[in-house]
Amino acid sequence: NGAWPKQLADKSVVKYENKLTEQLLAKIKATTVKHATIDNHATTREINSLVKAYSETTNRKYLEAAQKGIDYLLEAQYANGGWPQYYPDKSMYRAEITYNDDAMINVLGIMFNISNKAAGFEAVEEKYVAKSKVSLEKGLSCILKTQVLQNGTPTIWAAQYDENTLQPAKARAFEPEALSASESVNIVRFLMKIQQPSAELKNAIENAVKWFDANKIVGFKFAQLADKKDKGLVADASSTIWARFYDLKTNKPIFGDRDNVIYTDVKDISYERRNGYAWYGTWGNNLVREYPKWLKMLAQK
Repeated sequence: NGAWPKQLADKSVVKYENKLTEQLLAKIKATTVKHATIDNHATTREINSLVKAYSETTNRKYLEAAQKGIDYLLEAQYANGGWPQYYPDKSMYRAEITYNDDAMINVLGIMFNISNKAAGFEAVEEKYVAKSKVSLEKGLSCILKTQVLQNGTPTIWAAQYDENTLQPAKARAFEPEALSASESVNIVRFLMKIQQPSAELKNAIENAVKWFDANKIVGFKFAQLADKKDKGLVADASSTIWARFYDLKTNKPIFGDRDNVIYTDVKDISYERRNGYAWYGTWGNNLVREYPKWLKMLAQK
């Protein structure tokens, strides 16, 4: 169908900058379960790699393969503008509109580059330009529709949404319905790339940045504790971080576990999950620094 799975049979990921060895080829051939997806950069990574390879070699096969991938992305998009994590597989949470791990933003990045004939995508057939512009506009509309409102004020975004109701949805047991700081950063950064943003887009960006400023955690980092056997919040006067997930109504950090229970303190979740997931991060720091530059750029237009 034009897409790629996210990993090989041994759960490794192909590094396309490396040479195709006999060992790697054997692993590829041994991969019989091929779930088409945009999860973990799958499909978008391959399309970008193929376009780059074509620009370096002019080998038509690379461009044709990339265009098959683009066809897949266009077909997989919902009428409301969102993309599922997997397509056509709709089992479990795979049908949900997925911002998690930048899945939908990676796709929109390709549509943006095709629309603007940038980053090597000027090589794709002209018919894709008009299609990508429509797809991009639909995607932007979906982003605006899914920005979570609190008392009428836009905040940030959840990691995934019900594909029909556009309401925040859960994914794995430890990934609850919540505001997601990690994913929201790159959503906002993508919106800031739009050359002539509408009033609605500007409002979405401005309110999201306000949310990040209001909900930052100053003076702590998430790191190994003194015993080097566990992770937790550690005092650090130079650090500013955000929790991965925040309650949709209260903006309080929340944490999930494999038991489907939501906790309000990272210390209360299991050792395995506490040390196996990015519960806190510095995600918003670059965004906060870039925002004044974006405002200045707008003022100059």
